[in-house]
Amino acid sequence: MFVLALVCQKGGAGKTTMAIHLAIEGHRRGFRTLLIDIDTQASAAKIMDRRGDEPPDVATEAAGRLERAIKIAASEGYDLVVVDTAPQADRAAAQAAQVADLVIAPVQPSIVDLDAVDATVDVCKLANVPVLFVLNRVPAQGNETDGTEAAITRRGMQVAPVRWGERKAFKYPFIKGMVAQEIEPDSKAAQEVRTLFDILPIGSHAHVRRNAGAKA
Repeated sequence: MFVLALVCQKGGAGKTTMAIHLAIEGHRRGFRTLLIDIDTQASAAKIMDRRGDEPPDVATEAAGRLERAIKIAASEGYDLVVVDTAPQADRAAAQAAQVADLVIAPVQPSIVDLDAVDATVDVCKLANVPVLFVLNRVPAQGNETDGTEAAITRRGMQVAPVRWGERKAFKYPFIKGMVAQEIEPDSKAAQEVRTLFDILPIGSHAHVRRNAGAKA
């Protein structure tokens, strides 16, 4: 089982949007997927409620019970677990990082968001988990993007080769509990989701679990 945690120590970076799109993409790829929302506002769970009984599965959980929830998910045969976290909640972020195989940290190309990068890095280093920064809500024009990427790489951190733009297709499908790749499969937003998912190392984890019965 592969556990992916969305962590960023700043609000508005796009964690929930990214978590939902990646969870649904996992389901669309054939992975049995669970989205766990540990944000007390439960924004991801509320959006997913609009899907009715449509997969993937969704659970809200207190951060302190996350480790137990992950063990239960493994015993129930899930291939992929995506954990959405609250901003500026160090303890919850740390608990999510501790159970993750990979942390994805969305970051907007701005100096304000860069100020939160070090806090995210510290959380992941303490948990000894790899972190992949993803530039998110990137404007069509502007020169802050390259500077943000350079600032992150100077910290020795990896930045994803795909950037997510500031696109309406990431937001309006949430009215129906859907995502860009379901509503506009040929859109740039949908392609950015697929490209990011393609670089996740989930495939080998799921293959091992299904064929050897191993638990991550």
